[in-house]
Amino acid sequence: METGNQTRLSYFILLGFSQDSEHQPILFCLFLSMYLITVLGNLLIILTITSDSHFYMPMYFFLSNLSLADICFTSTTMPKMLVNIQTQSKVITYAGCITQMCFFNIFGVMDTLLLAMMAYDRFVAICHPLYYTLIMNLHLCGLLVLMSWFISTTYSLTQSLLTLRLSFCTNWEISHFYCELAQALTIACSDTLINHILLYMGTTLLAIVPFLGILCSYIRIVSSILRISSGHGKYKAFSTCGSHLCTVSLFYGTGLGVYLSSDATSWRSMIASVMYTVVTPMLNPFIYSLRNRDMKRALQKVLGRKLYVL
Repeated sequence: METGNQTRLSYFILLGFSQDSEHQPILFCLFLSMYLITVLGNLLIILTITSDSHFYMPMYFFLSNLSLADICFTSTTMPKMLVNIQTQSKVITYAGCITQMCFFNIFGVMDTLLLAMMAYDRFVAICHPLYYTLIMNLHLCGLLVLMSWFISTTYSLTQSLLTLRLSFCTNWEISHFYCELAQALTIACSDTLINHILLYMGTTLLAIVPFLGILCSYIRIVSSILRISSGHGKYKAFSTCGSHLCTVSLFYGTGLGVYLSSDATSWRSMIASVMYTVVTPMLNPFIYSLRNRDMKRALQKVLGRKLYVL
């Protein structure tokens, strides 16, 4: 079996969506507009939360971190894809590919952990309202976010270092629009057992376990809401969870679909990848602003001030 030092390559080929030059301008305009909406929308959420003291609460603290993670998550893949479409090149350097994998894993894991924290926040707020301020204090929230950064960075760096030891033979083509770890492992010609073990462990502990935590939180939340006698009270309680539930459904519904898919190279898999890497981060600002009256009013104030300055 070949060792990692026998094959040194300088680039990979990202096959992407279409090799037809006629489709490239359409794809470029589509993804550029989606990327700009994602960045501007999430920046606006962060600006709104940090500029208004009414949002100095755990839910909005986690939301601002989620918006930051979404910007970074999308920015790991979209700029390179846009450059490749514009230049009609499918090449990404070896170092660029490993770097993209590393940051993609960091911010992808951050998304899953932040969504789990937000579910726990809603669980405490609805099921234990009298102890909410005691449990969800600033120290705990900050500690949870710092731990999430540490866990996601440690996992990603470990996976990246293990990928560096791999050798690649003649097939350097990745059937995706970004350097996806599972795809890279399929074209390696050295032993990838350790990489696959870590990948499956990471997916289980950092994606499936947080999802089960979210599921348990919502089971308890629904059980508590159903015990509320007032119809208005039920609606108000459900409305505080609606935005988060929409985001979780979009992210996990498409994200887990990619990794559980039997055909990882299919168009269906790539479309699902676009959904959780691009579409979900793009829709999050709309989901959280349109379904939240306080956020909607604050956004209008921020936009009003910016337009007045201009």
